[in-house]
Amino acid sequence: MKISVDDITAVILAGGQGRRMGGQDKGLLEFNGRPLVESLIRALEAQSVTIVINANRNLERYRVYGLPVISDRLEDYQGPLAGFASVMDVVGTDFILSLPCDGPLLTDDYVARFVERHNASGAPICVAFDGERLQPVHALIRCDLQASLNRFLKSGERKIDRWYAMHDYVHTDFSDCPQMFRNINTPSDQQILEASE
Repeated sequence: MKISVDDITAVILAGGQGRRMGGQDKGLLEFNGRPLVESLIRALEAQSVTIVINANRNLERYRVYGLPVISDRLEDYQGPLAGFASVMDVVGTDFILSLPCDGPLLTDDYVARFVERHNASGAPICVAFDGERLQPVHALIRCDLQASLNRFLKSGERKIDRWYAMHDYVHTDFSDCPQMFRNINTPSDQQILEASE
């Protein structure tokens, strides 16, 4: 089945604890004068995709952007797979496209690359590849895999790569722009990334 941008909901994953940032909510960290989540929203809006935010705290601050804010059904910050499952419960599209809130350097054709890769392969999961390794939180995932994901989570598993390995998945090539995967995990990361802009 060929898909278009209309078949996708982009999910900005902002549901983590921010442990290496002293517990700060990374989606709300200032980057070049605006919250990280705002930079990503602007980049995705320019690509005409539906957007939701997955967040587990500061929900009212995220809601100011006028987008749906979806919290994890599982408590205690269970990782990106918990965010995937919770969003799949709510969205009406056939696919979700996930990305982390702490990587602000999104390419102008981010969504288009995943659409093209799926349409060429038919794979239910397309995972970003930076030229050296997979970037598993950047992924296009078919929502009819939700039952499989729920079983995986119910079994106590949380490892994203282990769940992907249970299904056919393909790489989506971003080897020409590895800088896109530079993210902000520590205050020094934030300073370095801002200085490089």
